[in-house]
Amino acid sequence: MTTGNIQLLSDTLAKAKAENRAALIAYLPAGFPTVDGGIAAIKAVFDGGADVVEVGLPHSDPVLDGPVIQTADDIALRGGVKIADVMRTVKEAHAATGKPVLVMTYWNPIDRYGIERFTEELAAAGGAGCILPDLPVQESAVWREHADKHGLATVFVVAPSSKDERLATITAAGSGFVYAASLMGVTGTRESVGESAADLVRRTRATSDLPVCVGLGVSNATQAKEVAGFADGVIVGSAFVQRLLDADGDEAAGLTAVRELAAELTEGVRRAP
Repeated sequence: MTTGNIQLLSDTLAKAKAENRAALIAYLPAGFPTVDGGIAAIKAVFDGGADVVEVGLPHSDPVLDGPVIQTADDIALRGGVKIADVMRTVKEAHAATGKPVLVMTYWNPIDRYGIERFTEELAAAGGAGCILPDLPVQESAVWREHADKHGLATVFVVAPSSKDERLATITAAGSGFVYAASLMGVTGTRESVGESAADLVRRTRATSDLPVCVGLGVSNATQAKEVAGFADGVIVGSAFVQRLLDADGDEAAGLTAVRELAAELTEGVRRAP
C-alpha cells in the first residue's frame, strides 16, 4: 500500500522552525491557467523558495474563496479540469521538487469520487494530505481513518470566531498543521492581517502542539513578516493567482512573476535575529 507524505510535511515545518523562521506555504489551483501551466507555476513557486504548496481542487461554489481564486477556478473548470488532473499536478510537482504538496478541496468532490479512491490516489501521487475547509470535524471520522491509513495529513481550518472548546476539538482531530483563517471572510489580499490572527494562533497553540499556519489576506513581504512573528507558517494564495492573471496568458511572464513573489515572501518569513 502506498503511503503519503505526512512525515515530509511535518519534517519541513520542523526544519523551518529550527531555522527560526516561519514556513512559506503557497496556494495555486490545479488546471490554471492550464493543467501543464499550473504544474509549471507550482515548480516556479517552489523554485522561488516556498516550503509547501497547496493545490486547489477547482470548485464551482468555493465558499472560502474570494474573487481572484474564483476567477482562476472558473478558468480551470472551463478548461475541463478533472480530479485526475489534480492528482497529476500533485505527482509532478512533488516528483520534480521533493517538497510536500497538499490538496485543498471542498468536501463534495471527495464524497462523489469516493474517500478510499481519493486517499489512495493522493498517497500514490506523493501527496502530503488535504486541507478540508468545509468538512465538520464531527463528520470526519471515515475520512480520517482512510487518511491515516494512507499517511495523509488532515488539515482543518479554525477561525477567529472559534471558541476555545471548539478549537480543542478541531486540533485534536487534525494532523500536519492547523490552518488559522486570519479573519472572518473569504480569501483575498488585505491591507492588514492584524490582531485577531495573533490571538487566534495563541488560543490554538494552547490546545495543541501542531504547527499553526495563518492564511487569508497575506500578499506581500511586509505582511508575511508580521505573520511570521507569531505563526509557524504563512499561507499565500490570492497574491500568486493574481500574478498569473496579470500575466494575461504570457506563460513565461507569469512564471517569472510567481517565482519573484515567492522569493520576496521567503525573505519576509525570516524572523529578525
